[in-house]
Amino acid sequence: MTPRQKRMVTVAAILVGVGIATTFALQAFNKNLLYYYSPTQIKAGEAPSMRSFRVGGLVEKGSVKREPGSLEVHFMLTDYKTQVMVSYTGVLPDLFREGQGIIARGKMADGDHFVAEEVLAKHDENYMPPEVKDSLQPHMDAAAATPAPGST
Repeated sequence: MTPRQKRMVTVAAILVGVGIATTFALQAFNKNLLYYYSPTQIKAGEAPSMRSFRVGGLVEKGSVKREPGSLEVHFMLTDYKTQVMVSYTGVLPDLFREGQGIIARGKMADGDHFVAEEVLAKHDENYMPPEVKDSLQPHMDAAAATPAPGST
């Protein structure tokens, strides 16, 4: 084998190795992506059924129900247009409360029920996660533009 052929074989082996490493890295990256969906997108069937994702919105007032003697909690998450039922077992963040913006990570159970593995709450009075703010804004604008019933 001539020196040129040896160099070509070496270059080809390096390219194949880099290609294989890139393929493995992209597959690992794709498996760890967590997409964000609003309650409206979940109701429309856009969210995956067998994969973890994030959902965000506001915790509806009066919807938080705790199971006596356990760490299980159920609540409704809304984007002002639709709601999705969320259940979570564990210690909720200290800042979790009704009317507050949250993001939950987990999977869909049966139909409209989201089972959260993690719940994240905002950290101060003025902050709302960008994904939640963006998904709520169109519905807040529509609600503000609609006149109240009985008003003239």
